[in-house]
Amino acid sequence: MLNFRRRLAFTLTALLAVSAFLSGPTHAERIKDLTSVAGVRDNQLVGYGLVVGLDGSGDQTTQTPFTVQSIINMLGNMGVTLAPGTNLQLKNVAAVMVTANLPAFARPGQAIDITVSSMGNAKSLRGGTLVMTPLKGADGQVYAMAQGNMVVGGAGAQAGGAAQTINHLSAGRIPRGATVERAVPAMLGQGDYVTFELKDTDFGTARRVVDAINMAAPGTAEALDGRSIQVRAPLDSTARVAFLGRIENLEVTPMQQAAKVIVNSRTGSVVMNQKVSLQDCAVAHGSLTVTVNVQTDVSQPPPFSRGQTVVTQSGLVNIDQPGGALMNIRGGTNLADVVKALNALGANPMDLVSILQAMKAAGALRAELEVI
Repeated sequence: MLNFRRRLAFTLTALLAVSAFLSGPTHAERIKDLTSVAGVRDNQLVGYGLVVGLDGSGDQTTQTPFTVQSIINMLGNMGVTLAPGTNLQLKNVAAVMVTANLPAFARPGQAIDITVSSMGNAKSLRGGTLVMTPLKGADGQVYAMAQGNMVVGGAGAQAGGAAQTINHLSAGRIPRGATVERAVPAMLGQGDYVTFELKDTDFGTARRVVDAINMAAPGTAEALDGRSIQVRAPLDSTARVAFLGRIENLEVTPMQQAAKVIVNSRTGSVVMNQKVSLQDCAVAHGSLTVTVNVQTDVSQPPPFSRGQTVVTQSGLVNIDQPGGALMNIRGGTNLADVVKALNALGANPMDLVSILQAMKAAGALRAELEVI
């Protein structure tokens, strides 16, 4: 009897191993990659300032009066008084907008990166220095102060009417260019519970996350809906942080997303996931070519006729539409079959956008079509 049980256990183990091998590799992701903790978020900051020290590539102050006004106000705050009606013609100053993201749990004294962007007609911000600029949140309160030398990832030169520019010169970054002055209150959960929110709503993935958490900490997790998962966490702050750190590193295999085709109508890009399928359909694809030419004719009068030479132009318009026959497109249930069927049409990406829309309208494309 004991040998029979051993043989049965060995057989079941072998079958499970073969089943796992045949099912293919699974792609597990950490819970921290699938979810975010409710209430833990960045906050956007924005400010208006001046960049000085430019090499003659600043704003043309006659066309950007706000730059002149800002300079006068800044000088006035520093005790410099200008005579009324003074006409400033500065070339080394540019008005800029400063933006930054204030991370969650940021504390006063912490340094954050900032982005500086020209808002006038400055040719380049390369080599400039941002003057002390307050950064405000949506509530109008100052949360950080920014200042420092800019890093612009570009270069430009011009001479004799010719110009050459590499990358973008009217925006740059200052690493650790702002110092946090005020902290944003953040609650790590409410009472006994912390809520994890899936980045994409999916009931199946929510169930798997709940199962994974309950296996590591039995009876602590429950799904509120297809996005929110409530987890009972310790009240002590140190224990809660350690508990959440352990939960975030649990691995979960998410459910496959719904079939979707993303079409960029501006660039003609088409991206589809592996669940897209096609049903049998017939497609006729043809292209229309319109050619417009201008022919120049010279009318020369006979000798001694006292006539004038006249130049005339006539337009030639040619429309060419090659014939297109119906092509039978065989259905496919996997991505490789779908790609093969669409490539058989011989359509360019821009024409493929119209074909996919027509297939969706006819019910042959079994996927959600999203145009961006």
